Amino acid sequence: MPQPAVVPAAGAVVLRRATKGKQRSEVLLVHRPRYDDWSFPKGKLDPGETAHVAAVREVEEETGVAVRLGPPLPPQLYLVRAGDEVKAVKQVHYWVGRALDDGHDVAAYEPNDEVDAVRWLPADRAATELTYEHDRATLRDALLFEQPTTPLVVLRHALALDKASWSKADEKRPLSEDGEQQARDLVPLLRAYGAARLVSSSSRRCWTTLSPYADHAGLELECTDDLAKGAEPDTVALVTRRLLRGTTPTVLCTHREVLPAVLDALHLAPLPIDKGAAVVVHHHEGRIAAVEPVSA
Repeated sequence: MPQPAVVPAAGAVVLRRATKGKQRSEVLLVHRPRYDDWSFPKGKLDPGETAHVAAVREVEEETGVAVRLGPPLPPQLYLVRAGDEVKAVKQVHYWVGRALDDGHDVAAYEPNDEVDAVRWLPADRAATELTYEHDRATLRDALLFEQPTTPLVVLRHALALDKASWSKADEKRPLSEDGEQQARDLVPLLRAYGAARLVSSSSRRCWTTLSPYADHAGLELECTDDLAKGAEPDTVALVTRRLLRGTTPTVLCTHREVLPAVLDALHLAPLPIDKGAAVVVHHHEGRIAAVEPVSA
């Protein structure tokens, strides 16, 4: 008997600071008339889309609320049935989401056939309003990260021209065509984490990895020799720890040879990071709350 297909989907448990008094965080819920249920905003991935990008897109499409991603949550896995027959297995990837505008008023939301109501509810009330136990479990997981975290994206530069085919200075070696495509593919991924500061090695293959996103977001690139090949590990550690104390979502782009010093400064074990891929370090007041490998 053939195995049912796995249908990937993505969404977010969107949190914001309570608007009244010292209540717990408020949670964004949607009502779906087709199922008459209250749940989190979510939806299927578009062709070629990553779950990270889909989660942000689905939240905004279903609620009008723009978010950035926080720590990942355990995925939900459940069967899709037609009567007694299992048609598919749905796998929903979730993240904690943070509203870019805590004051966004969903009262102006226009109902449609898919979602006819959107509400911000205090966390305790949201737990009772949710229709499904698996959503209540996901909410409990999300509230472990009730203190807002900030992402530090540790990125390895995209594919560059081979050293053997480049006769000039190594720091001027450009991206290959595939690397340029990787750099373009990073744009929606970095946008999903709300990247607002870009710090790069001064080598061309690093800062050009970030150039498409910098152009898209209207950001300046901060290039430094302190993240270039040959930089002293103590210097790399100083830059890394300074960024870890910041509250602005930041990307740090560097080289394979420098990554061990970056990870060591973060007290992380060595991790294999492919070219054009990253590790997202979610932190709060200098303390790491979650670590997430990602690729475009």
